[in-house]
Amino acid sequence: MKKRTLLQATLGLALMLSLPQAAHAEDALARVKAAGVLKVGTETAFAPFDFIDEAGEHVGLNVDAFEEIGKELGVKIEWTELPWDGVFPALEAGQFDIVAGPATITKARTERYRFLSPVAEATVAILKGAKDETIQKPEDIAGKVVGAGKATSQLAQVQAFGKTLPQPVETREYPGFNEAYADLATGRIAAVANSLPNIAYVASKQPDTFAVVEPAFGQKSYFGFIGTKKADDQPLLDAVQAALVKIKGDGRMKTLQEKWFGTSFDTPDVAPEPAF
Repeated sequence: MKKRTLLQATLGLALMLSLPQAAHAEDALARVKAAGVLKVGTETAFAPFDFIDEAGEHVGLNVDAFEEIGKELGVKIEWTELPWDGVFPALEAGQFDIVAGPATITKARTERYRFLSPVAEATVAILKGAKDETIQKPEDIAGKVVGAGKATSQLAQVQAFGKTLPQPVETREYPGFNEAYADLATGRIAAVANSLPNIAYVASKQPDTFAVVEPAFGQKSYFGFIGTKKADDQPLLDAVQAALVKIKGDGRMKTLQEKWFGTSFDTPDVAPEPAF
């Protein structure tokens, strides 16, 4: 009888302990639904994903994509804008629910964060001055100064690529890619390493100033939105993931990609195992 009573008490205690945990696991989604607001962090110097247009408005694929996600979840979107190297610390500090970014899906990042369904290809390429005849292929950046965003995978990849060349590549880090483009335009650096969709957009807007060096030198990779791996964040991220898959499935994402890139990307519904 005592053993049965002890077993019942143990089971009861386990049930009591599990209930708060289950409730806690729903907190992020419940909180967002209750507030009617999904808080999203990003930087605004990463066209055509996130940038400030000539009218001073925050625009880009991310803005439009999260507008559709908000409709699916029945909530409004509230943006927080930070320099890129401050975005991940702010996410971990709980300043917002998810990062738009987007960020290149890498092994190091997937160990720490959860990536949702990729929204575009992220393979890294070189942007040069339109009149620069000395760079005809990626290997021609040997011995030159190349800019990239601080704390980005694009910076890490061009540094690794530079080590394979006959002459070392000097890399210069910038708080945002807009500053790197400005230095390239004035000749302070020879090139900028960034993902192909980004530099293709920049070159299309200023063809007399910039040109894309083909082919891309980086490994095949994708961009994705990011959340934490905290248990209580997973129901919310599951909901955003489902919304993204639906938006892809009904063609809305393709329409947005064509609007902002001039082309569309075939991306997997689930974040793939990264190559690097």
